[in-house]
Parts: sequence; C-alpha cells; structure tokens
Amino acid sequence: YHLSRNPYYRGQQVEMKQKTLALAHAIDWLLRAQASTPDDGMGSYHLARGWSASYPETTGYIIPTLLQYADSRNDSNIAAAALRAADWLISIQHPEGGWQGGRVNEGRPPVVFNTAQVIRGMLAAHRLTKEGKYLESAVKAGNWLCEVQGSDGTWTKHALMGQARVYDSYVDQPLLMLHKATGMERYRVHAVKNLDWIVGKKQQKNGWFADCDNTVKRNDRPILHTIAYTIDGLLDSGIYLDEQRYIDAARKAADVLKEKFDRDGFLHGRYNKDWEGSEHMILTGCAQMSVVWQKMAHYSGIREYAKTATAMNTLLVMLQRRNRR
Repeated sequence: YHLSRNPYYRGQQVEMKQKTLALAHAIDWLLRAQASTPDDGMGSYHLARGWSASYPETTGYIIPTLLQYADSRNDSNIAAAALRAADWLISIQHPEGGWQGGRVNEGRPPVVFNTAQVIRGMLAAHRLTKEGKYLESAVKAGNWLCEVQGSDGTWTKHALMGQARVYDSYVDQPLLMLHKATGMERYRVHAVKNLDWIVGKKQQKNGWFADCDNTVKRNDRPILHTIAYTIDGLLDSGIYLDEQRYIDAARKAADVLKEKFDRDGFLHGRYNKDWEGSEHMILTGCAQMSVVWQKMAHYSGIREYAKTATAMNTLLVMLQRRNRR
C-alpha cells in the first residue's frame, strides 16, 4: 500500500488547484451536514441510513474550522453558519456546564471530552464576535471540567467509559485556551495535573501511550484517531506552557509515525505497544497526524515534518470523492 503503488497516487504532488477544490468540497460537506438537521448542529452520514442527528462534540470543533475558512475566503455566509451552530450548542448546554455525549437525540449525560471540544467552538465564536455569551458558556463548561476532575489529574467521572484515558490531553488544551482568554489560573492548574499524569505514568520509552483507546477491549492496540488526539493535545499544551517535556513526549510518538509513513506511504488504523500496526487506514487519524506534523514543522523549523505532512495531504486528497456534490 505504498504511495507509489496506490492507485489513487501517481507519484507526484497534486496541484494547488486540486487541493483548493478538495478543501472547498470538504467545507461544502460540513455545510450540507448542517442543512440536513432540524437544528443548527451537524451530524454524520451513514451509507444506508443517511444523515444522523446532530453531534454536539464534532459540531463544537467544526466551528473554528468554518470560521477560519470563512475568514480566508471573506465569506460571511459560512461564518454565519458557524455562529448558528455555536448558538445551538449554547441552547443545549446542561445547567452544570457540560455537553452531552453522542448524538443529540440520544439524551446522554454530559461527557468530559465532548464538552472540551465544544469549548473550542465557543472560544472561536467569541474571538470573532466579542459577544459575552460565548465566553460565558466556555467558562461555565471549563468550571465543570475542573470540578469533575479526579485528584490524580484524570477524568473518570463523566468520561466516555468511566475510564481514565490519555487522549484527554485534547481536553487540556481547551482548558489552557480558557486560561489565556480569562487569566484564571485554575484552568492551567487542572490541565497540568492531567498532562503530568500522561507523561509521567502512561507513556512508554518508545513513545507509545497506554490507556489510549476509546474502547476497553482494544486498549492494547489503540486507534490512530485517539493516538493523534493525545499527541496533538500534548504538543499544543507544551507550546502554550513552554514546557519542553510535553513537547518532547508528543514529538517522540509523532516521529515514530512519521518514520512509518515516510517508509510505507500509509499508516495502520491501530498500533500496539511495540508500534506494530494492524487494521486498515483510518483517514481521520491520518489527517490528524498531518496537522501534528505541520505544527511540528512550524514549531521546530524542521522542513522534513512539512514534507511528510504534504505527502499525507496528497494521499488524502487523492482518496477524497469529489465526483459528486
């Protein structure tokens, strides 16, 4: 499955026009997801059942993407769509501050990870509009995250499976974003407690993370999706805090996956403690690793990270279906 043998890849970089078109199609897909729900959230598409009910978590972190794209294209309609999604999320926020897990029609209780991702959307909406309702919502959610955190820095209460997981580094970064937006020290303190637990107790010498999967039965070979969440959260948090050990922890794992992709032209869907891969590619995790490598390139100034990210983006563009709108 090396790129050179991949039928979607022709051994050369796709033209910028193709990348621009691929991005436009992806944004259009998100807007169609919103238009297909009775509210202003966004769900997913099932090949047999069609569009699902809105998913608060993913709606939350789609908002920054839409706003960034809208700004780059000076497109007020896309910005308005993002803000409608933010207003909808405020309307379904639980009184204690969290957002439910799963899809909105499932009536689940608030979940830590999902709530943190909605904070990303609230802060992005506040940066654009300066409207207090978005920051107030984010603060309410951040306070709830701090209140339900365990004394060891982990989240088990209101966690997806009632289990502590290292991908909550992707919860820590929204808390640090709140710290930056408000100056409230409690958000930094609670984020650091979790980051220290991850780096101090859960990362092996080879960079692999224990307790990284979003299931119990396959926790010995976590999915690339949650591995990438873990790396990204550590990297962003380390850069914000100027804490080298968090950055080094992220880089150690990112470098292993970079070496594998540079050599093989793909990444497996899961990896065990020896970084032995299994299952087919999961494109979400692949895209996440591209983001990580781009951040590493920007932070370190090492061009090799950018080259690997570009190769991954090439593969993703070639795999994207753009024959229909």
